[in-house]
Amino acid sequence: MTFNDLSSPLKYLTTRRSAKPREMAGKRPDTAEMREFAAIAARSPDHGKLAPWRFTIVPDEARPAFRALLDRAFRTANPDARDASVEAACQMADYDAAIMVASFAPVESAKIPRWEQELSCGAAVMNLCHAANASGYVSGWITGWASTDPLVTEVFAPQGGKIAGILFLGSPGTEMEERPRPALDDVVSVWEG
Repeated sequence: MTFNDLSSPLKYLTTRRSAKPREMAGKRPDTAEMREFAAIAARSPDHGKLAPWRFTIVPDEARPAFRALLDRAFRTANPDARDASVEAACQMADYDAAIMVASFAPVESAKIPRWEQELSCGAAVMNLCHAANASGYVSGWITGWASTDPLVTEVFAPQGGKIAGILFLGSPGTEMEERPRPALDDVVSVWEG
């Protein structure tokens, strides 16, 4: 099977597959391309025009600072952690992929509930991944400990925000494999009134 087949929009959606960030290697998008992906993401459904999402590019020159932030955050949350555990927790900063942090930036609104804003944020993140894939890259959207850590959150999603995920954009370093998908009858039903 060919993943992320760009021969048609429907073929792409039918074959869409995330890549494992730790396995990425080779060509990756630059800052200008990532800004274009964010512009595409900004076309996501957004009731009230609130733009409740943010994308922070972590350029290569900032990776040492990103790694230091992860190290400090993990050690603060896990003061007895062994060095090997800290290394494993921080290795994402060294993946051979471009890095963006996606965050949810809620907006106070009497009309648009927070839940709806969270859905908009998720749609924007997914559309950013689609934009990267449609540009010939692969994408990986991960959460994990760093997405909920208070120190990391304060840097990337201050003022009551949340980290929606850390995005890795690049090229597959190994052949991608299909993953299990839910049985259609388990997730689709017909309401009979």
